[in-house]
Amino acid sequence: MQDTLQATSTRIGNYRWTVCAMLFLATTINYIDRQILSLIKPILDEELGWTNEQFGLVNSFFQGTYGFGLLFFGWFVDKYGAKIGYTVSIVGWSLAAMGHSLVGSIQGFMAARAFLGVTEGGNFPSAIKATAIWFPKRERAFATSIFNAGTNAGPILAPAIVPWIAYSYGWQTAFILAGLAGFLWLFLWIPFYHSPEKSKALTKEEYDFIKSDKDEVETTKKVSWGRLLRYRQTWAYITAKFLTDPVWWFFLIWLPDFFKKTRGLDIKESWIHLVTIYTIVTFLSIFGGWITGYLTKQGWSVTRARKTGLFIFALCVMPILFVANSGDWVAVFLIGLAGAAHQAWSANMYTTVSDMFPKYAVASVIGIGGMAGATGGMLFPIFTGRLLDSFTAAGDVSGGYHVLFLICASAYIITFFVHHLIVPKLEQFELK
Repeated sequence: MQDTLQATSTRIGNYRWTVCAMLFLATTINYIDRQILSLIKPILDEELGWTNEQFGLVNSFFQGTYGFGLLFFGWFVDKYGAKIGYTVSIVGWSLAAMGHSLVGSIQGFMAARAFLGVTEGGNFPSAIKATAIWFPKRERAFATSIFNAGTNAGPILAPAIVPWIAYSYGWQTAFILAGLAGFLWLFLWIPFYHSPEKSKALTKEEYDFIKSDKDEVETTKKVSWGRLLRYRQTWAYITAKFLTDPVWWFFLIWLPDFFKKTRGLDIKESWIHLVTIYTIVTFLSIFGGWITGYLTKQGWSVTRARKTGLFIFALCVMPILFVANSGDWVAVFLIGLAGAAHQAWSANMYTTVSDMFPKYAVASVIGIGGMAGATGGMLFPIFTGRLLDSFTAAGDVSGGYHVLFLICASAYIITFFVHHLIVPKLEQFELK
């Protein structure tokens, strides 16, 4: 895989991979910001005395506003471009992250999470838009998997540094530093990112390679959300995001609590388990994004390659059913495998949008689907909190997590068949 990438880059230049690296770094910062709250939950449990349901509700405020943020930024990025969209988004979410340090109540955290959710909604519409502009179809799944690996790199770094910062300098410091990291990223993004047409760093060979898709026609057309909702391709993506995004949010929000409540491992002890999980996720998920692109280069149709990958990834999530009754490190491996399968699934699902829709509609569809995923992610933490409180009251915390892992295990295979029924072929079509 690396040899192929190196050979390609040597032949036609590699500035597009520099762009991809910037997207990866932004996504990493984004996911560090998101995970801080779950990592400092033991500290806030003592300060606030909240229940699982209240903690789930706080996270639901993030998910609900994140959905609106995705919807807004999907439109905003298609209208004003990835450069402006990312800049506005990251300024907002950096301020929101720092704002967490000023609150000290459940209601305050609800407000802070709501602000963070709206502003972080710009990350994926901007990144997917930039990827569609900077990469031909045969490289998009791999490029997406690379920047999407930031959703794993963030959770790798966060458990390793956030608890230490929080216990040494106060939990407020963790949020302040996360916000500062976002502002530092802008010093890379603003001067170095341009569209291929305006980039002075791009060779003619690389530009021609980027524009090599014969079936894509450049246009400045705009498209409304209502118009996009007329197409089954949009609803296929909406359905997939609604049913599977909550699983990833479950991992991010509840894994520290899972290890503490069922294994007796405080964050000072379980951080190594969390880091290991997301390290597994990072490496395996990149392979999952690469493999479907490799299959298309071997002559497979886009539909056959993507759907084969999605089906395999769905199967790889299913062993998570056995996590609740497994030893600590077996649980780490099973969760890591499921997380990697989700991220590979997610990278390919993002890519199906650019497979089917013209470039001028990509960010809007991503935003609509993201809204659906955030809606599922908003409802699932409330359900999770209530379920765990119910089982805890009955003296069976592990039983609650067993039910939750059962739901996660079955979500992808069900979604695969539903998605296939809605859109059997992943072919680009013309919006009418």
